[in-house]
Amino acid sequence: MISTDEAHGCVFCEAQSSPGAGSLVLFRARHCYVILNLYPYNSGHVMVVPNRHIATLSAASHDERCEMMDLTRLAEQALTEAYRPQGLNVGMNLGRSAGAGIVDHMHIHVVPRWHGDTNFMTVVGEVRVLPEDMVQAADRLRPVFAKLAEAQKTEDRRQKTEG
Repeated sequence: MISTDEAHGCVFCEAQSSPGAGSLVLFRARHCYVILNLYPYNSGHVMVVPNRHIATLSAASHDERCEMMDLTRLAEQALTEAYRPQGLNVGMNLGRSAGAGIVDHMHIHVVPRWHGDTNFMTVVGEVRVLPEDMVQAADRLRPVFAKLAEAQKTEDRRQKTEG
């Protein structure tokens, strides 16, 4: 799936084939996948990532762009069911000046948020305290993603036969 030399050493490209990083992958689709953020802002912080090593929306195909949005919607539903957040941050940082930590492989962040989730540890100590480790988060989210994706497939088939 990796087609450029720049992909060498890319954490997102490696996550597609590495057993260790692959354990953070929650859901795979044809063109993209959903992965837990290794350095989460909050519990349940996920990213929607295209399989191809591309840096911008302009470089993404129509199918990749559509699937990124579909998986972002799926992440919204899964996080809402699993964590019951009071809100979500959804966004992309394209380019270093825009805050991208990984510049050459675009991704969409989906972060559950709760009133007061920024506390003195984050502000003063520059440390985040999370009530759940990555294995627990993956175990919690993986079946929710699978269930919701299957329900969406069933709904899509139903609409297709009625339409």
